[in-house]
Amino acid sequence: MFGLLHFKKRISVGLMTLLMAGSVAGCGASSAEQTGTADNTPKDSNSQTVSNYEVKEQLPNILVDQVGYNTESEKIAIFRGENLPEEFQVKDLETGEVVYTGQIDRSSLNEEVGEYNAVGRFNDFKEPGQYYIYADIVGESYSFSIAEDVYQDVFNEACKEFYINRCGMSLSEGYAGENAHTACHTQMAILQDDPSVQIEVNGGWHMDEQADRDTYIGSRIAENLLTAYEMNPSSFTDETGIPESGNGIPDILDEVRYEVEWLLKMQDSRTGGIYGAAMTDTSKSGDVFTAPVYVTGVSTESTISFSAMAARFSFFYQKYDPDFATTCLKAADRAYSCFLNNQKPEDNTGAFNASAQLYRATGNQNYLNVLNMYFAKSDFAALFEEDNNVFSGAITYLSTNQPVDMDQCGVIMKLLMKRSESISAKASNNGYKVTDSGSTADFSALLADMKCLTITDHIIYNHEYTTIIENHAHFLMGMNSNAINYVTEETENSYASKNGAAGIMNDPQNDALFIFMLSVLQQQKS
Repeated sequence: MFGLLHFKKRISVGLMTLLMAGSVAGCGASSAEQTGTADNTPKDSNSQTVSNYEVKEQLPNILVDQVGYNTESEKIAIFRGENLPEEFQVKDLETGEVVYTGQIDRSSLNEEVGEYNAVGRFNDFKEPGQYYIYADIVGESYSFSIAEDVYQDVFNEACKEFYINRCGMSLSEGYAGENAHTACHTQMAILQDDPSVQIEVNGGWHMDEQADRDTYIGSRIAENLLTAYEMNPSSFTDETGIPESGNGIPDILDEVRYEVEWLLKMQDSRTGGIYGAAMTDTSKSGDVFTAPVYVTGVSTESTISFSAMAARFSFFYQKYDPDFATTCLKAADRAYSCFLNNQKPEDNTGAFNASAQLYRATGNQNYLNVLNMYFAKSDFAALFEEDNNVFSGAITYLSTNQPVDMDQCGVIMKLLMKRSESISAKASNNGYKVTDSGSTADFSALLADMKCLTITDHIIYNHEYTTIIENHAHFLMGMNSNAINYVTEETENSYASKNGAAGIMNDPQNDALFIFMLSVLQQQKS
């Protein structure tokens, strides 16, 4: 899927079936578990017995970020085993020459994954190149690189995934490569509630393999991208390789605008509500790009989520296109009014987030009243901890130029620091230096934790937080118990070669949060 990084392959991985006589000899990483199982098979016509031996997947006991490490960053590898040697070596990938020798910490039990883990650090080795790690007893790691800006290509590719998933326009090979295609879903859609009504709703981002487009999910993704831009604007360039590149506007804002233009089409002209989704009906056509589309009815959740996102977008887009920004702000206000006609603000936390965005954009007292109503709730602290709408709205309240209650800002800052310190402690006490290292770790939860740390790191820079964020990047790109790179395809052991394993960038919601996380690391390079 991606042509990002081309590492020399050293370790053979995957399920292998060997035709052998006698014992099974190991291959690949010397630390890998070697397991053989014999099947009883019939003899052939020459009375020769053919035995099939299935060798369990070979995984190293030295785990690294298979994409690599920045030259100036902290660099760690995870070692598995209760009895480990004292030293490890970093070796040049091409020559096998030892270029660095480091110490391995004492191992301790990681109960989440049921194994002993230890850390080896090589922070002061900064020579760019491609390497692997070796240690007696445990063997070799997969290969990795060290570079001045090792994540730049990954970051750009993650951002460009949204262009690849654009609906309603032709994608040329020059921009989309093998994902190029002619314009899709350009026909009029029908309204599910009234098939006699036709709506023009081409545009936006495909959300899944069925090419469906969801307004609630789209709004939440766009808001995460906008918040990432707000936290770390210098990380986002105007040269990621999309048609709008070079227009003087950060490409991430161009991409969000593409989604916003579609969302505006999904706003009911009569009520201001937002239709829920544009669904591809493949029952009459096997080709998802040419299949007819139907639009689901107005959704309360989509309406209030759109209101929050459109208000946030208008705030940042004023400097680039005031007219379009104003159009978005008016649409946000209409959606907010539609929501209030159907639901009380205290009954849906989406109203808190939308009120925060609209208050920052307009200074209107009515929006502040809703914020103050939530601040007075006895369970506000719990909502801040558990509810994304309250968390996002509260962070926006901290950053507004409108009049605010400084005591309330102090309360929010204490809650933010408490949540961040909890995340930090959990990661520090984990063998893999992340908040959840289980073999079935919830990537969405991990990335949400890093969103919180990224925001805190923006408000009050903390080197420890930056290191934790980077360790989560390492975890997702190979430093995990499965030794799988869940982000890119072309490293020694990536998700692409695993049946059922999902890539982070293949889920638009996780991709947006991954961009959020990496933006703080790219900010360090700016």
